[in-house]
Amino acid sequence: MADDTKILLTEAEIPTHWVNLMPDLPGEPAPPLRPDGAPAGPDDLTPIFPMGLIAQEVSAEPEVEIPDEVREIYKLWRPTPLYRARRLERELDTPAHIYYKYEGTSPAGSHKPNTAVPQAYYNREEGVRRLATETGAGQWGSALAFACRLMGMECEVFMVGSSYDQKPYRRSMMEVWGATVHRSPSDRTEAGRAQASHPTGSLGIAISEAVEVAAGDDGTNYALGSVLNHVLLHQTVVGQESVAQMEKAGEYPDVVVGCVGGGSNFAGIIAPFVRANLRQGKQTRFVAAEPSACPTLTRGVYRYDFGDTMGMTPLLPMYTLGHDFVPPPVHAGGLRYHGDAPLLCGLVHGGMVEPRAFRQNETFDAAVRFARAEGIIPAPEPAHAIRAVIDEAQAAREAGEERVILFNLCGHGHFDLAAYDAYLAGNLEDPEFSEEEMESALARLPETPALA
Repeated sequence: MADDTKILLTEAEIPTHWVNLMPDLPGEPAPPLRPDGAPAGPDDLTPIFPMGLIAQEVSAEPEVEIPDEVREIYKLWRPTPLYRARRLERELDTPAHIYYKYEGTSPAGSHKPNTAVPQAYYNREEGVRRLATETGAGQWGSALAFACRLMGMECEVFMVGSSYDQKPYRRSMMEVWGATVHRSPSDRTEAGRAQASHPTGSLGIAISEAVEVAAGDDGTNYALGSVLNHVLLHQTVVGQESVAQMEKAGEYPDVVVGCVGGGSNFAGIIAPFVRANLRQGKQTRFVAAEPSACPTLTRGVYRYDFGDTMGMTPLLPMYTLGHDFVPPPVHAGGLRYHGDAPLLCGLVHGGMVEPRAFRQNETFDAAVRFARAEGIIPAPEPAHAIRAVIDEAQAAREAGEERVILFNLCGHGHFDLAAYDAYLAGNLEDPEFSEEEMESALARLPETPALA
């Protein structure tokens, strides 16, 4: 396998269980809180989530079995290929060995169906007829639309306004699979009407709208594309397949890289490698790449905050820019979120994950270099990961090290060519992060216990 470009697995090698990293982490995890400061329990989640997913959210089991029906559906695109990026290595003149796990082979073109399918499955099993959700750039919304179609369910999507305008064919894709799509903020909800002064929208606003719809209809539940434990759990099929494929390649990663918005694709690929660090003494490094325009992990504070703009969710322990902070409109719409997954934030806070922030133009420069070497046009989100990979590869060259780098190419950029047009024409902006707006939003955080 050492000379292969693609390292492949068979359908029989699709993982049978998801990896739950929570039992491996040191200490007791900080619980989510109700607005009154009391710990939020399963009963607080039942109005919008099925018990099957709530059980996974709080599970202490190291592994959770994947239902047969979900695993059968996974066969439509899993296992996904692992590539050795030999042409990029030559382009960079680096001794590093670069591998990427390509999740763009799914029907929706990203990693998101890995959790959309089980979320729709558990809801259908408990008699739910419709799911409401948010989407940024459209990867999650299209994945849930696809999953709901397979499960015979309705799907209602609130799409962040700036992405709705930038990526009209993502909306078309959702509608092909039968979903109803609204531009957020919309005039259909109290949350949307309250945020009409922010027409570009944000993931936090869209979450508020979807939660409001789910909470107001007994037949509708809410589905979230990132952040929560059960979402990260489902994405660990990516990391488990990567472990098996790296073994076939005869290598083990020195560093694993991924982009981070809410944290699901990054947590999905690093989970089994983090477990190996904790249990087996491995020394793999983990690098999380985010936009400079929405620098949650690199500039945010580690506090309890709401997962949505209007304060309808429980308070989560995470790095945050403030729940009503509205990031500037970058093309990586899936990364425009004020917070991050509590599990991932705990790893950052504990020093196990290194966060880095990149400006929009330097990520598109990296994406174009990658596309011209490897052929695949990346989505703007994983372009951040590619930027970090190039930095790692150049550092390996300068140090004279044969560093092994693995990253998650979590989706293709076929719906993002307008952004590439702007970059190639020299018209792509580097939106500025507003320290003043962040400080204003942080000043409005609720009073909660400090996090250790």
